[in-house]
Amino acid sequence: MKPIPDYLKENLTILFVGFNPSIRSSEVGHHYANPNNRFWKILFEARVTPRKYEASEDGDLLDMGYGFTNIVARPTKAADEITREEYRVGREILKQKIERFKPKVVCFVGKGVYHEYSGRKTAPWGVQTESVVEGTIDFVAPSSSGLVRMKMEEIVEIYRQVTKLVER
Repeated sequence: MKPIPDYLKENLTILFVGFNPSIRSSEVGHHYANPNNRFWKILFEARVTPRKYEASEDGDLLDMGYGFTNIVARPTKAADEITREEYRVGREILKQKIERFKPKVVCFVGKGVYHEYSGRKTAPWGVQTESVVEGTIDFVAPSSSGLVRMKMEEIVEIYRQVTKLVER
């Protein structure tokens, strides 16, 4: 299994950060490619994107100011396969990426991703009171995995807050 490419550039509007690539994402080389992952549908329904994109178009979103990366690069079937050491190393690499590229908003796709990155034990949905990297806004959103038990409408409503945030 091979890692998938990051999509990064300076001054992104939103940098989406996931746990790590799925096996399917690794096979096809694109973010959120598992057919059970609702990421692209959520972005469209939350009006983050003007239409429903396909995983194969992830690189095209750079032109809209949206980037993609993960806290851990190694693909796995499930996030619980990620080791403490991988998180420790990934946390430092992610912090360096955020410091270098200075996105306006860092959207953590899953509370667990944010907990691993920030070291904080709790986090509400949405904007965090204090960002890890000064000059960025840390935003915590639900995971888009089909395993998440929240209602789709609730998830979309949280992602809509990102839309409102970047419209300001």
